[in-house]
Amino acid sequence: MLVTGANGAGKTNLLESLHVGTQGFSPRTRSDMQLIRQGATAARIELTGQRGPVPATVSVSLSATEPKRARLDGAALRSAEQLRGELSTLVFTPDRLVVVKGGPAARRAYLDRSLGRLYPARAHVSLDYAAAVGQRNAALRRVALGVSQREALAPWTAQVADLGTMLTAARRDGIELLQPGFAERAGELGLEDVSLGYDAAPPTITLLEERLTRDIERGTTGVGPHLDEISIRSGDRDLRTYGSQGEQRLAVLALLLAEAELIATRRRTPPLLLLDDALSELDESRRRILSERIGAVGQTIVTATGPEALPLAPAQLLRVTPGRVTVA
Repeated sequence: MLVTGANGAGKTNLLESLHVGTQGFSPRTRSDMQLIRQGATAARIELTGQRGPVPATVSVSLSATEPKRARLDGAALRSAEQLRGELSTLVFTPDRLVVVKGGPAARRAYLDRSLGRLYPARAHVSLDYAAAVGQRNAALRRVALGVSQREALAPWTAQVADLGTMLTAARRDGIELLQPGFAERAGELGLEDVSLGYDAAPPTITLLEERLTRDIERGTTGVGPHLDEISIRSGDRDLRTYGSQGEQRLAVLALLLAEAELIATRRRTPPLLLLDDALSELDESRRRILSERIGAVGQTIVTATGPEALPLAPAQLLRVTPGRVTVA
């Protein structure tokens, strides 16, 4: 599906609403108030579609005075974020280039979210690890202030080591899973010899205790997967430092396509792809290759300022004007 309209007409808002409706949160902001129309006090998103061969209905309600609520097939969910475990949606927006061009935290966050989609049973590991690090850091600061003893750190040190080992292993498995498809899709788009790199060692109790004095002085845990680097390279070039913006865009798109294909295989239902302004800055040849590829993945919604941006005829063409969506 191709969504067209002038700049500022609301194309991105349409994709954002689909993301909120299927994932329970916005890819743009964590403030629900920013999702409610200015001057209004509430908003509601309702979607109907197919989850594989089965019909599905979703609703997400936002309010300035009440917690966010979500329902799936008429049943209330404990939280809107539960939708992530039920429905798969992948999104590309221009600011997603931060996955390649940003700092290590952006790549860690991307990989950990991807792990949750590819290995649902491991979705909790990164959150549990972050919580354990937070608790250990708080304990370190208490020791530094003299209101607690070093012995009180032992349980948190053990948790950080245990969960850190699990997270490191999960990241390695995720990269091993993503790498073949990532390299193949990037190669199709003209970005050769790409690779994902992650050579971090898991934290051990011995390593954590060896640097305990320094950690107490700084009040933070100074080793572990919360500090690890994940590299994205083309040949011997790190694309963060030596890649052009066009190459960085191709790398992010190739990652998205690789993950989409894995989700379709592993979960037997292809994800919904939301591509916002993905075709800009690509030459005609690459636009055609990308169009052919996304046509084979599953349902994809692409935004562009005009229909000429998509080389192939879309299954459906929508036009967005301020406050309105029409079939073109």
